[in-house]
Amino acid sequence: MNSSSYRVLGRRTVRKDGVAKVTGRETYASDVSLPNVLHARVLKSPLPHARVLSIDASGAEALGATVVTFDEVPSVRFCPRLVSTPETTYKDWRVMTGKPLYVGEAIAAVAAETEEEAQKALEAIDVEYEPMKASFDALESMEPGEPLLHETILLKNELHQVENNIACRLDISEGDVEAGFGEADAVVEREYRTSRRYHDQLETKSVVVRPEPDGGVSLWSTTQSIHNTRLLLHEIFGIPMGRIRVHKVAIGGSFGSSIQVNTVVPIAVALALKAGRPVRLSQTREEDMHDHCSYQMIFRLKLGAKKDGTLTAGRLEAILDIGAHQVQAYPLLGCVVGWWVSLYKLPHKEYSGRAVYTNKVPSCALRGYGNPQITWAVESLMDELAEAIGMDPLDLRLRNYIGEGDLFWGQGPTVKSIIQSCGVEEILTRGAEMVGWYDRPRPEGQTGRFRRGVGLGRGFHTSSAGAPVPGTIVDFGGATLKLNTDGTLDYVSAMMDVGGGSLEAHAKIIAEELSVPLESVNIVRADTSTTLYDVCTHASRGIYSGGGAALKVARQLKERISEYAGRILDAYPHAVKFRCDLERGQGVVYAEGIEGKELTLEEIASAARHKNWGTAASMDSYRQPSCPPHFTGYFVEVEVDTWTGRVRPLRVVAGADIGTVINPDLAAGQIHGGLAMGWSMATFEDTPYDESSGDLMSMGLISDYKIPTSQDLLSLDDFTVFFTDTYEPTGPFGAKGIGEGALNPVAGAVANAIQNALGIRFYELPITPGRILEALMEREGK
Repeated sequence: MNSSSYRVLGRRTVRKDGVAKVTGRETYASDVSLPNVLHARVLKSPLPHARVLSIDASGAEALGATVVTFDEVPSVRFCPRLVSTPETTYKDWRVMTGKPLYVGEAIAAVAAETEEEAQKALEAIDVEYEPMKASFDALESMEPGEPLLHETILLKNELHQVENNIACRLDISEGDVEAGFGEADAVVEREYRTSRRYHDQLETKSVVVRPEPDGGVSLWSTTQSIHNTRLLLHEIFGIPMGRIRVHKVAIGGSFGSSIQVNTVVPIAVALALKAGRPVRLSQTREEDMHDHCSYQMIFRLKLGAKKDGTLTAGRLEAILDIGAHQVQAYPLLGCVVGWWVSLYKLPHKEYSGRAVYTNKVPSCALRGYGNPQITWAVESLMDELAEAIGMDPLDLRLRNYIGEGDLFWGQGPTVKSIIQSCGVEEILTRGAEMVGWYDRPRPEGQTGRFRRGVGLGRGFHTSSAGAPVPGTIVDFGGATLKLNTDGTLDYVSAMMDVGGGSLEAHAKIIAEELSVPLESVNIVRADTSTTLYDVCTHASRGIYSGGGAALKVARQLKERISEYAGRILDAYPHAVKFRCDLERGQGVVYAEGIEGKELTLEEIASAARHKNWGTAASMDSYRQPSCPPHFTGYFVEVEVDTWTGRVRPLRVVAGADIGTVINPDLAAGQIHGGLAMGWSMATFEDTPYDESSGDLMSMGLISDYKIPTSQDLLSLDDFTVFFTDTYEPTGPFGAKGIGEGALNPVAGAVANAIQNALGIRFYELPITPGRILEALMEREGK
């Protein structure tokens, strides 16, 4: 929707946290300093699969360190990601373990007066291991006779036997797939394999824990959910929730790596409780790379279509390499099928998903939660299918995309709703015109060292995980808003802003609804004791769901203010109106048609105080009734050097349907960031393993993990971003999300552009210079 109809929304404004961040005065978990604090280090397994035969910590204790080993912490199985309901939450984690399943799993921890002393104490611990056979490939791990990583896992307090290292599975079918393929004029089937990417967020995982006199703890941690952190600590240690206080601090990026409660948190709590002193624990970058990564996925995808472009059927087999533990792999299996069937209309569909254990770093969500992976495969196959039936790839997409009025699976089969706003056609047609799509190069018409290609990729992501009916995903939040005596407003929310400006958007929504200057809305940083529950900042729900809660309390507060103003003005509360007076720096309430009958919010709040009416405030929880898709599309032009295999971006046109644009610069920044991450996914990133040692080949060194710099990407002059004119009726002022949809289709667009340049299709990521040269030589018979 056009932002010109709003006073604050869609306008460029200064971020409330901007000065603190650019001047280095923002406080992150690692910045928190407490008196008498101890510094912690964690002893981690050097082997990918082993059993601890003995552990001797006497040397560390002789140095004065506090030591906690795996047999001293509660033996509670848990899942660190508390976003799903119990029937879909598989539990196989422990705080520390005597049977490590990957290089880097925690065995013991120490705390000492300095980090250097802690490291010396750590090195004084003597551990004897019994090495065990390890598995580094999901397909091999499922083979009969392979050692089981977990013999049992916990689901709803019941133990379930693990077979063939399959952590969980999901099978779904609708219609008659074989009949659908029988109706097709062309059927294409391919196998795709993605890489395992490290999040490479700016901030590594940190926590500071202070034990309290009542037996509880206060903590400051790297997290995307302060309330879920409290829930998990209650589950592990049995501390009453009222005695666990998790404070909000800024987070230095995450990309999904802190949706789950980070491994350092319960370890630091165990140390603090034993030492009786505050403990600080921060991971090094090398440790952080051994802590989390994205899911590697193998897809066997089959699609059929008639000559007129109508899709007839689809079959997808998905094998997910989840690493050594589950970070809610079962919901991911549901999301993968949800992402797949919500891209294009498939009257007949069949899905088989398996999540498989391997002796690698546990996988977790990385911006898109499987959506970038499956979208790359689908968008690649759609291009091949278009070629098979002699149709332009853009026209095939326009004929089959799921849009307004269609059923949308959202984050899986339990999260379904009807799409009420859609800008897909505008994205594709407008983007095609801007990039000159129908005049793009053809691979057969190019010779010489440098070849050019233009590729298209489109996709979506949900805005939250809301739904009109209860499902297996927890998605609600809450907010508090109160009017101060000077006419300013205090806004309190447990939602974490992971850097994209979600809370800034909330402030704008409140300012727009109450007709106050944006500067009058104060964002209060609080804790679990002073905020309502918010599930987590994930699923691109920051503006749609969190902003929905902000709008709900703003409207409730507006009613209270109207009631007070009506008493003072001798007017009906429903008849008073609000406007912003920038000269006075105040919101003003007036009775239309009655000259002189107006009050500033300061005057109303002061009168309420003096007359003992009470503070005008609102506190409420909110669950959105839907999870509307925000749609994106990328047209990417590349140049491929056939001598070196290097791929260079030349031009990008990107369109996005996010409903009403709240923060235009930040929204465009999400698109730019999505392109950078998608380009990196397609052409750079992977974390391969050295099977002889069981460790990452990079050993966790960031110098050996290549991501694109500004020199690898294109200039801003060659990057065009536009937003469609749509309005989401269920969103706050018509807004939807953008964070994850900004990434999801990029790899597909890049892969299709490379194919358009070379005439070679790649089925494994990343598409490195080595793989390109190998494919060129193979085609030329060398």
